Amino acid sequence: METAPVPEAPKRWYHLTLGKQMVLGLVLGTILGWAAREFYLGGIDASSAPVAAEKAHADLAGFLAWVGLVRDIFLHLIQMMIAPLIFASIVQGIAGHEDMKKVGRIGVKALIYFEVLTALALAVGLLMVNLLKPGAGAILPADAGSVSAMAQNKPLTVIETILHIFPKSVIDAMARGDVLEIVAFSVIFALAISAAGEAGKPILLWCDSLRQVMFKFAGLIMTFAPFGVGSAIAVTVGQQGLKSLLGLGLLLMTLYLALAVFVVVVLGGVIWLVKIPLKPFIRAVRDPFILAFATANSEAALPDAFARMERFGVPRGIVGFVLPMGYSFNLDGSTLYLAVASVFIAQASEVATGVHFGIGQQIMMMLTLMLTSKGVAAVPRASLVVLIAALQSFNLPLAGAALILGVDAFMDMARTSVNVLGNCLASVVIACWEKEFDAKKAQAEFGDGVVITDQF
Repeated sequence: METAPVPEAPKRWYHLTLGKQMVLGLVLGTILGWAAREFYLGGIDASSAPVAAEKAHADLAGFLAWVGLVRDIFLHLIQMMIAPLIFASIVQGIAGHEDMKKVGRIGVKALIYFEVLTALALAVGLLMVNLLKPGAGAILPADAGSVSAMAQNKPLTVIETILHIFPKSVIDAMARGDVLEIVAFSVIFALAISAAGEAGKPILLWCDSLRQVMFKFAGLIMTFAPFGVGSAIAVTVGQQGLKSLLGLGLLLMTLYLALAVFVVVVLGGVIWLVKIPLKPFIRAVRDPFILAFATANSEAALPDAFARMERFGVPRGIVGFVLPMGYSFNLDGSTLYLAVASVFIAQASEVATGVHFGIGQQIMMMLTLMLTSKGVAAVPRASLVVLIAALQSFNLPLAGAALILGVDAFMDMARTSVNVLGNCLASVVIACWEKEFDAKKAQAEFGDGVVITDQF
């Protein structure tokens, strides 16, 4: 007869969980970034003392470079584990099952779900930006020199996106950290292991061991997360300054409000329809969400999201397949941002030129973004590049992208964290769709009365 596990004694107030440590890192990092900017630049008038201002900016950049070193080390440590973690999780999850038809079924269900959520994200963004009209009072800059280099990049076409799925070399894909190519190789490799029968079992056992080791590896790295989070936000605030939020405050408010509406109404509606336990889910995704928000890097949250979704009751085969797949096909936050940013620029352009960008044109742009956003992860400055391509296609001024560039770091934090939240939910939805979600495990790990520990 099995006995229920004895709950751990609550930690004392000064023994903070990892999530609370990261929130503390966010607060202290914001203060550090603001203080550094005030120390180096406060009281200096660039117009009257250009030499002193230039030196002060150089000194601030030097200081932030050292602060940013902590962030960069943390992100490098995270990125080095992503390829082996995805590979081992997918191979062990797929090859460990005898039903190979399940892989294709999960893939089709995931793609259907991703497309529905993408459409809803665009719709919410379009609704909010037309209601609040943040671009009505915006003034476009005279030129778009700051985005001219990015304008040379193009999002992948449909054919290029399909071709991009299949790597020429898995070593090259892992070296570049291309999640989609790693997923494709891992799925085919897992099918080959299953086809090999007895000969493939040693490799399958090795992959299971590798997966467990990589989760322990992730646990070690995540103890460093509060410092990485604090460093990341300090650099952002130090470079941009909190005053930069005021100039485009209505745009930022529109984006954050639209994302909040999407999370509460759309993702909350999905949680209600599928009957996912809400409080345990919030507890499960809290830390990956905070980490993605602070670093503006969805890959930084991937190992933690892997571990927590599996602890939440999603089978490892579904987590390993759906979560990485979503990093290319289910970017809810980025998609919503593209809707808000593109219509914002159209509204600002209308003020300057008098040319109205009607709802029909907006819908056509949204349909275009549904396709072009699928290649968003494969180009540098991903969302901005897709935005610039859309502006060019609809003859909207690139100067609008230059205007947004000043606060893009703060917008990136919001859209990245929603991307991670949406992908975590997607893995749970597919598990429920497959009737494999373990709600009892979710309650046992993250339910009321359970002390949340940072286990990997």
